[in-house]
Parts: sequence; structure tokens; C-alpha cells
Amino acid sequence: MNKGTIKQILLLTDGCSNYGEDPVAMAALAREEGITVNVIGVMNNDVIDERGLKEIEDIAAQGGGISQVVYTKNLSQTVQVVTRKAMTQTLQGVVNSELKQILGTDVEMEDLPPEKRGEIMEVVDELNETVNLEVLILVDTSASMKHKLEAVKEALLDLSLSLTARTGNNRFSLFIFPGKKKEVEKLIDWTPKLEKLTTSFSKLVPRGMTPTGPAIKEAIQFMLQTSPKGLLMEHDGEEFFEQSI
Repeated sequence: MNKGTIKQILLLTDGCSNYGEDPVAMAALAREEGITVNVIGVMNNDVIDERGLKEIEDIAAQGGGISQVVYTKNLSQTVQVVTRKAMTQTLQGVVNSELKQILGTDVEMEDLPPEKRGEIMEVVDELNETVNLEVLILVDTSASMKHKLEAVKEALLDLSLSLTARTGNNRFSLFIFPGKKKEVEKLIDWTPKLEKLTTSFSKLVPRGMTPTGPAIKEAIQFMLQTSPKGLLMEHDGEEFFEQSI
């Protein structure tokens, strides 16, 4: 089987953007480029306000991804679940798109007979384990995240470990915002593992502004410059997709 690549931006934040481009618009741009944007709102004992919650939901909605708000103690499990759910959602979307091209614009997977739906879901499940996965992680390091960064580090290390059993290739990159000298800073280039976080996170100094829009914009540009183009995906000799996922 030829493997395609699922591309995700995973945004971890605890509040509202307050600088630069509109993050919701940037998320929509990412989706147009075949990149899913998932957002995890991180809480400690405080509560994300209504504006922050709406922004989190809107970024994920426009980015074609999943949003979830969690306490730091549940962060590790949530990061893994959201990443996996987003993979399945992306694959199902591609399957539905392919079905519409073959069977007509009004056809959804739910319209097929149960046995056909089962066959397709088996393919989706298999692809979940075999397609290549790229996750660019964006971590909000504004002042209010100071006491949450240790939980973020542990969650991302757990994510890397949880995906090692997949037969598809995983690679991760880590950006923070704001950076030391500019709005967005790359901490880790593409790597199959995230052990470097152990040293990287100890050097982080939380700062004031929250340039979420510029961070998503920078992530898109980086992924477009460094990611492979879409690949043909086949299953048992049959072509399924001819587009990026």
C-alpha cells in the first residue's frame, strides 16, 4: 500500500489571542491547504472565559478539526484522543468525498448498506495505522501558561510514545508563541520522537502577548515548505484517494 500523509496542527492554549492576524481566519487557510487544526484548551484551577472558549471552538471548526477544553491532570490522555479522532475524521472525510465523486453528490457513507459501511470502516481503521502522520505542535507560552507547561511537556511525550506502535511514519515539530525574540519560535524541527522536549521546555520563559493567529500562519508556511506532496493511496490494488489528506 502506498501511504498518504495526514497533516495536523495541534494548538495548546489557555486563553484569547490578542496580537496579529485573526486565528480563525488562519485556521480556515490551513484547512484549504489540507492541514487540520485541532485545539486543546488547557485549564488549571482557573476557567477559560467565554470569549476564549468561543475562539477555541471557532479555530477548530474552521480548521476542520476537534476542540476540547481540559484540566492539566487530564491533558495527556486528551492529546492522544484528539490526535487519533482527528485522524479518523480526516480519513472519513476523504472517503465521503471519494464516494460522492463515484456515486453522486448526495451520497454519504451512512447511505450505504451496513456491510459496505463495515468494509469502508475497516479500510479507515487500517489507514489510521499505516498512513504517515505529521503533527506540528503549537504551544501557547504566554504568561498565564506558566504553571501548565510541565503538564504540556508530559502530554506531548506521552503522545509520541502512544503512536510508536503505528506502522505508518510519525513526525513531530514544536513551535511556541510568543518566542524569545519574535512572535513565533521553532523549538524542534521535524523528528519522529519528542524526547528533546525534556531540555527544550526547561528553557521556556512565559511572556505577555498571545499571537495565536501569527503562530498558525507560521505553522502553515513551515508545513507547506517542508512536507511531502499528496501521494496516491491504494488498498488491495484499488485506488482510493488521489489527493492530500
